[in-house]
Amino acid sequence: MPLTNRLTAELFGTFWLVFGGCGSAVLAAAYPALGIGFTGVALAFGLTVLTMAYSIGHISGCHLNPAVTVGLWAGGRFPARDIIPYWIAQLIGATVAAYLLLHIAQGAPGFELGPKGLAVNGYGPQSPGGYSLESGLIIEIVLTFGFLVVILGATDTRSPSGFAPIAIGLALTLIHLISIPVTNTSVNPARSTGPALLVGGLALSQLWVFWIAPIIGALLAGGFYRQLAPQPLPPAISGEPL
Repeated sequence: MPLTNRLTAELFGTFWLVFGGCGSAVLAAAYPALGIGFTGVALAFGLTVLTMAYSIGHISGCHLNPAVTVGLWAGGRFPARDIIPYWIAQLIGATVAAYLLLHIAQGAPGFELGPKGLAVNGYGPQSPGGYSLESGLIIEIVLTFGFLVVILGATDTRSPSGFAPIAIGLALTLIHLISIPVTNTSVNPARSTGPALLVGGLALSQLWVFWIAPIIGALLAGGFYRQLAPQPLPPAISGEPL
């Protein structure tokens, strides 16, 4: 696919992830009598990735996440020259989604954009459960690592075909079920950046954690999977008969 097509797909796919995932928290989980709750938000994030993987996976690979892009590069699945263009498209999609969510939320009587608005990620006073910086770093690294191992394994040509989006979507649901109380769950620098840019303040000052930790986890996972399941060499290189 031409790069322009791939970047357009990434922009829309990341928009869909942030609008659907963060939107479920901002618009659908805020009301005790009607809200979808903690589990519903986790499921919403998983569904955004599952639906986009089937829709645009054949166009861009459906990264929707700078950590996924760099992790696929570390795993030998993605060219370095396309990392920055993918990141830019993902950040634009996430920011547009956050802006649109804010515009919609402002239509409710008495709405105020607080320091934890738009489902921003954070630690300490920004953490839903008050978890520390150390806890936030550890869980974001570990869960991004696991997420990338699932992605690399499910999309391996030796894996059963057609089921990767299901595995990846369910993995993201599981990740949110674990870590929403800790950091409000990032594992995705673009998802964190869009809302933080609009909320500002503490959310923006803590944003570095949600770039550094997911990228570390993704790089570790890429290297780990290459050692765990090395691709066989073509016969002409391995010395086997053609």
